[in-house]
Amino acid sequence: MPTRHDIRNVAIVAHVDHGKTTLVDAMLKQAGAFAAHQLDQVDDRVMDSNDLEREKGITILAKNTAVKYHPKGGGDPITINIIDTPGHADFGGEVERGLSMVDAVVLLVDASEGPLPQTRFVLRKALQARLPVILCINKTDRPDARIDEVVNEAYDLFLDLDADEEQIEFPIVYACARDGVASLTKPADGTVPADSDSLEPFFSTLLEHVPAPSYEEGAPLQAHVTNLDADNFLGRIALLRVAQGELRKGQTVAWMKRDGSVRSVRVTELLMTEALTRKPAEKAGPGDICAVAGIPDIMIGETLADPENPVALPLITVDEPAISMTIGTNTSPLVGRGGTGKGAEAKAAVKDRKVTARQVKDRLDRELIGNVSLRVLDTERPDAWEVQGRGELALAILVETMRREGYELTVGKPQVVTKEVDGKVHEPVERLTIDVPEEHMGAVTQLMGTRKGRMDNMSNHGSGWVRLEFVVPSRGLIGFRTEFLTQTRGTGIAHSIHEGHEPWFGELKTRNNGSLVADRSGTVTAFAMINLQERGVLFVEPGTEVYEGMIVGENSRSDDMDVNITKEKKLTNMRSSTADVAESIVPPRKLSLEQSLEFCRDDECVEVTPEAVRIRKVVLDQKERARAASRAKHA
Repeated sequence: MPTRHDIRNVAIVAHVDHGKTTLVDAMLKQAGAFAAHQLDQVDDRVMDSNDLEREKGITILAKNTAVKYHPKGGGDPITINIIDTPGHADFGGEVERGLSMVDAVVLLVDASEGPLPQTRFVLRKALQARLPVILCINKTDRPDARIDEVVNEAYDLFLDLDADEEQIEFPIVYACARDGVASLTKPADGTVPADSDSLEPFFSTLLEHVPAPSYEEGAPLQAHVTNLDADNFLGRIALLRVAQGELRKGQTVAWMKRDGSVRSVRVTELLMTEALTRKPAEKAGPGDICAVAGIPDIMIGETLADPENPVALPLITVDEPAISMTIGTNTSPLVGRGGTGKGAEAKAAVKDRKVTARQVKDRLDRELIGNVSLRVLDTERPDAWEVQGRGELALAILVETMRREGYELTVGKPQVVTKEVDGKVHEPVERLTIDVPEEHMGAVTQLMGTRKGRMDNMSNHGSGWVRLEFVVPSRGLIGFRTEFLTQTRGTGIAHSIHEGHEPWFGELKTRNNGSLVADRSGTVTAFAMINLQERGVLFVEPGTEVYEGMIVGENSRSDDMDVNITKEKKLTNMRSSTADVAESIVPPRKLSLEQSLEFCRDDECVEVTPEAVRIRKVVLDQKERARAASRAKHA
């Protein structure tokens, strides 16, 4: 079978923050993707182009780039297509799409942290796809690096995932991606490889161990759509890998849809990636990753084929969703009123506000086009939908993106997606890996006990830190992160990955404190806050507009308390004996969107607007809530 030796397709997979995007930066710079005068102006993590990716420091969307590598021994340049994948299991759909485009993977592992849950997740997917693996031990210069142990842990992980003899014979590269240095010789712990000053050993390993794309001579066209993008001038752009045949600009092809129907379409524009830009091209051959325009409704997983002999490629499949939340239109009294609802600035800010059910539904439907791991289901209400995804973070990212686009939403508490097995309800479980200083081990074990966590493994590396592995129901991890960071004084590191389904674990009570609920509309006053701050922790500051049913703080007791946070000090002409005593307001606790979703109880939801994130009761009326509680108690 003929092969194309002028091209290699590889994906870089790893756990969060092990250095994938930094390594791609170094590869781009050393392969000459930037001119000399541009090198000082190139941002770090140049592939993380999304605002949210830069803010959170994680990769959310899989992206591809291409570098032209000139072999040291001479010869024609070789195009290396690189797919930078997310390291978080919540974005597993992006990883699965990325693996469908490549012929091998580079597994990046931190020289100190070693293989972690997402390392297991991405490696399992690569082994299932029968892709060769190159192991890259990154960050060898960390003071706490333990290279030999990490390599052994990587071998153990391969064996644990039932890798065969051929898969476990992988090459190992040692690198410090930040410095752009790689070596095939193991350096001392905590040092940069000394026998190299570039990524040359890494590039040569890629050429040697990444298979060149093979194809059948004269076979009809087959190209698989693996991702979607949009352009202001070209409209929807489909990113695809050509499996067989040749794709040309202006060519008429058979578009094989998900529903089995076939339609003839014309490729109006063909683009090939070079470094960070897409450039017009005339044709793409087997193994090429290219982009085409001119097909407005094309979807991920579909096939472009030869019109005379159309043969579809298999659809891309992803894991089942584990977490769901209800997303609907904003139903609070402050809907469409901006941050304060007052003044000309607020009116100007809300001019382009998206608050109707039609606008929200259209946006969710658009998200389904490019996000294969998401599902949107109808609910009993016409203005609310159940959105299912891999994890809490993936759904929170969707809500945050919509908020920045001007949408106003009501978001319900995250729930788990259960399924029935042999007549019994099963719920998703997670494998949670926790790295924590030894002195906090007892607090973490107690915290996991209340969340029905089962300890599977405990290891001590002798550095004062302990690694604990738990199997815990996904329900137990909703709202876990904030409490975990509090218990470990911000020093603990926790990562989880979906582990399957187990029988229902029973009732879980993860939040012991009730809420402080505003009992009337108005503006928060400093006088009221001073009187209420002994009751618990407040979330609002003076001057904030509130409404009846809005949650303004966390009660120090287990039940909810209705409070008047708009109370004003009565003014008289009598001098008080305590008039000169200074009162200080404890600074309120500001909750982010993720923290607000974690804080919610079943009868609470989050109001999300471009200016503010507020927590509120589902039923705003105080008397209605009291009647419902009474009915529930007597029932």
